[in-house]
Amino acid sequence: MSRTELYDDIGAGYALGRRTDPRWMVAIERALGDAASIIDVGAGTGSYEPAGTVLAVEPSTAMIRQRPPGAAPAVRAVAEALPLRDNRADAVLAVLTVHHWTDWRGGLAEMRRIAPHRVVLCYDTSRHLDFWFVRDYVPEIADLERGRPSVDDIAHEMGADIVETLPVPWDFTDGVFPAHWRRPAAYLDPHVRQACSALAQTDPVAVTRGIDRLRDDLATGRWHERQRDLLALDEWDAGFRLVISTGETR
Repeated sequence: MSRTELYDDIGAGYALGRRTDPRWMVAIERALGDAASIIDVGAGTGSYEPAGTVLAVEPSTAMIRQRPPGAAPAVRAVAEALPLRDNRADAVLAVLTVHHWTDWRGGLAEMRRIAPHRVVLCYDTSRHLDFWFVRDYVPEIADLERGRPSVDDIAHEMGADIVETLPVPWDFTDGVFPAHWRRPAAYLDPHVRQACSALAQTDPVAVTRGIDRLRDDLATGRWHERQRDLLALDEWDAGFRLVISTGETR
């Protein structure tokens, strides 16, 4: 399944499950600095689109249709072939999308071409591999994660100046895959799982088996016993990072 087909398939209701968390939004805006014109690549429904966005690039029609009224205009295209001239904007942004690109290095090269200031929100795949949901319930997700670019790969390719950690608060409002690390019952909801591409791309038999096991562990209290230390935390490092290249000569 291509990335466009994937997001056309899981796109229904995506804007409801993947809502902007203001704490991440503040961090993204800070990373973009005083950029007056911004291109959002792999924009999805625009949940982390800052003021100053002049164009969104998104391959999925289902995602584009869910963009809110008043959002920046969107063009249907892929990161590896941006239909834009060189140095089109002050900055270019890509939020949780690089791991879906067919040629992620080619996509980052296109980002370098169209703007001097580049910000990518991505994640450390090793942290996702150690997430309790993967480790204890659906280990098949690990096969998917191992094939994806991780933070160090992306930072090296971008020539990043800064790599900033974005922890996930326990009450995080954006339904990214590890968002419910302290609220495990959320994963029993099929609507929550629908918004997680990691689950959408994993064998449904494996996912169903893992969810059944999780449901049983929640009912017996085994999950809470195993994750006692995690339950004491207000935020957790799930591996999410802002990778920033300011374009300044070092």
